[in-house]
Amino acid sequence: MKTISTARAFAGTQGVYSHHSDVLDCDMNFAVFVPPQAKDGPCPVLWYLSGLTCTHANVMDKGEYRRIAAERGVILVCPDTSPRGEAVADEPDNWQMGKGAGFYLDATEEPWSAHFKMESYITHELPALIAAEFPADMGRQGIFGHSMGGHGALTIALKNPERFRSLSAFAPIVSPSTSDWSVPALTKYLGADQAAWRAYDACLLVEDGKRFPEILIDQGTADSFLQTGLKPWLFEEAVKGTEIALTLRMQEGYDHSYYFISTFMADHIHWHADRLA
Repeated sequence: MKTISTARAFAGTQGVYSHHSDVLDCDMNFAVFVPPQAKDGPCPVLWYLSGLTCTHANVMDKGEYRRIAAERGVILVCPDTSPRGEAVADEPDNWQMGKGAGFYLDATEEPWSAHFKMESYITHELPALIAAEFPADMGRQGIFGHSMGGHGALTIALKNPERFRSLSAFAPIVSPSTSDWSVPALTKYLGADQAAWRAYDACLLVEDGKRFPEILIDQGTADSFLQTGLKPWLFEEAVKGTEIALTLRMQEGYDHSYYFISTFMADHIHWHADRLA
């Protein structure tokens, strides 16, 4: 692991780091905020997964998470959204595919399968690095994210409930199998057989019996992607009759931007910190 930069913030440390990923077969950057409580011992870990076109830097620069993370003693890890580099397949004119659009899945189709293994990277390789390099209590982990990252947080937690104690999302893609901005990506990454898509669709995972105790979702009513891309009511319907306790908050007048995310970031960090205590 290489340190790109560090800065003191709220008596903690905001760092940006890089490493070579064997899983993705490329170099990857990620950000980590370590709170001041880490000087006294390991702290719980909260993963934030970003959305389409983003890197680790978007939430680091606009998410306004450090004050609350420092108050609550939570390490916040912000990975990149896809593999990077000249050798990595891409569609430069398509923001919904390729670099910046990893969809937190393990691709099986050429040419994407050579590098696009974001689920394995997030669930296995990067956690091992965090455990080795930071004062992290890996027995207390939570996960949340925005949009494509909200999709990633939901699907990863539903498949790994023994690993994560808390789960939330901002404007997640809850049904990528029916969303206009994810169906083409799933087809290219996983093939035309939609049976392979079920493992990366939160609604279908619930239908297939996957469970998580409590989930918080915030969604803006003025989000331009609400009707065709996000459709949170589908997830609300999917969890009916299950033991999943869903808190879905429709936030009047908010859009899809980081103005929305930063407004409710403190609520989400408190939600996680309460469950990671």
